[in-house]
Amino acid sequence: MEGAKIIKQNQVLDIGGAILDESQEDKMSGSFLIVNADSVDKLNIKQKYTRTKYLRMFISKFKFINQSKLANITSKSCTGLRFYSSSSRTNGLVVGYYSNLQLSKTSSNLIQNTFAKSIIEEIKARDLKGKSGECHVTFERSADNSGFRQIAFVGLGKHDADQNELSENVRNAVGNGVRALEERKVSVIEVDSMSHPQAAAEGAFLGAYKYDTLKTKKTTPAIIKHTSGLSENDLEKWNIGKAYAESQNWARDLASTPANLMTPTIFAEEVVRELSQFDNVIVNVYGKEFAEKHKMGLFMSVAQGSDQPLKFVEIIYKGNSSQDRPVALVGKGITFDSGGISIKPAKGMDSMKGDMGGGASVVAAMRGIAAIKAPVNVVCCVPLTENMLNGSAAKPGDVFYGMNGKSVEVLNTDAEGRLVLADALTYVVDTYNPTSVIDVATLTGAMVVALGETYSGVFTPAADLWKRIEEASLVTGDSVWRMPTHPAYLKVMESRVADLANIGSVNGAGSATAAMFLSQFIGSKSSETPGVSDPMWAHMDIAGTMDTGSSSGHQVRGMTGRPTRTLIELLRGFSGSKH
Repeated sequence: MEGAKIIKQNQVLDIGGAILDESQEDKMSGSFLIVNADSVDKLNIKQKYTRTKYLRMFISKFKFINQSKLANITSKSCTGLRFYSSSSRTNGLVVGYYSNLQLSKTSSNLIQNTFAKSIIEEIKARDLKGKSGECHVTFERSADNSGFRQIAFVGLGKHDADQNELSENVRNAVGNGVRALEERKVSVIEVDSMSHPQAAAEGAFLGAYKYDTLKTKKTTPAIIKHTSGLSENDLEKWNIGKAYAESQNWARDLASTPANLMTPTIFAEEVVRELSQFDNVIVNVYGKEFAEKHKMGLFMSVAQGSDQPLKFVEIIYKGNSSQDRPVALVGKGITFDSGGISIKPAKGMDSMKGDMGGGASVVAAMRGIAAIKAPVNVVCCVPLTENMLNGSAAKPGDVFYGMNGKSVEVLNTDAEGRLVLADALTYVVDTYNPTSVIDVATLTGAMVVALGETYSGVFTPAADLWKRIEEASLVTGDSVWRMPTHPAYLKVMESRVADLANIGSVNGAGSATAAMFLSQFIGSKSSETPGVSDPMWAHMDIAGTMDTGSSSGHQVRGMTGRPTRTLIELLRGFSGSKH
């Protein structure tokens, strides 16, 4: 070890004690920082630094680490051992291993057998279990010096789990691995498919997501790409996964942007800009005259409290040249929700910039199906407005008429989402005669209480539609839970002065009563129109899944963009183009 050096803040300091395998001394060259958590106190250094600052290692050769000296540097997430090459190359690799401590088939093929065995030995020495979410970062020791300076080995869980569980494990594992390498300033990250190329791509691009658009000092994102040698079929799946993830990331961007920078007008402009790159997509943006023409009194009752003009976004995607009836998506587009005169508490109100999360997810789903050219016809509508309180704002007790002619007493102005959705649902059913309608909204705090941030609640009386949504959810790992639709929940929405009230007359079941309110705007007028039949309908309440407080796997702290991928998968199912 004679001649080895610590490099710290441009100072060269002498050290004592051997951490390297002394038999490999002749393979060493250059200057190295060679430190082990257990050996820091034994080093003969001229300046005192904390132990953690020594967890770095500059190396220029492989195969000379003494494993027994490094066995105690472990972590429950990504291990603390960090290796930095003196080379300017900063390529990284993400590969996976199962709970039986075997590398995935594609991961093993990437690495020479001797290196694979060495890694497994090190994994065992560190008492890693291969559990989903486990991550271990090390350097490449292969003799061919292929250029991967840091490798993230990520736990995939049980190798014999079902395909949906394996796919979700791959998403989470890759998300953890990509973030771990980015934290280590790796500039190019290659991701092994781990036999699930679509899931690997989703995990990589979702896990790497950052919203730093408004910061003056931005981080340079790593370049993410798949490893070489993918078959044509696997490459197609990777690209589909990338499209899924990029679409969800766009939904994250929309929902994360502060309300002063994401007004109804700006939201509509963003939709036009983003979707203009795709064929077979038409975007129409309407204003107040459109709402007045269609007698959208409920929508306009919310918008009248804001100085920002309302917008109504209509997206038409024709992926199937036939005249098949489309599937319809409707998203709540409240770009900021103060609660109106029934004003919300100040604490947490800043998160109400994300009250258009439903609208963000449905337009992002349209982006996704356009990107993969799904052979299905879909129409999407998003009523956009703020819920504010100026001198013209709706007051508790006011009565307004919906597009379908029903009168609604507004007992609480903070129950505004169902009002804007009601007119949008009536419009899309009457105009397009869809086979199915799925609306998505951050609708009720009651849903947060019921399901937290894990499951999105789904209300639908249609068993077939529920089955489709559930299957799509299982494939994407984006959890949903079926909630009850019962006439009793509608009865409490009766008003003494109008057809309906916008909140229930009794406490409890707030998410169910809101869903039953919406059910009154599906087919109530269409049944009177010749050739128009009532569609299957589902309401997704994403109030709990709108955002998350921590980063884990492919999910990043902040606005989630859920359930974008589930919607894309659902629409692909209608087209018959899945997998």
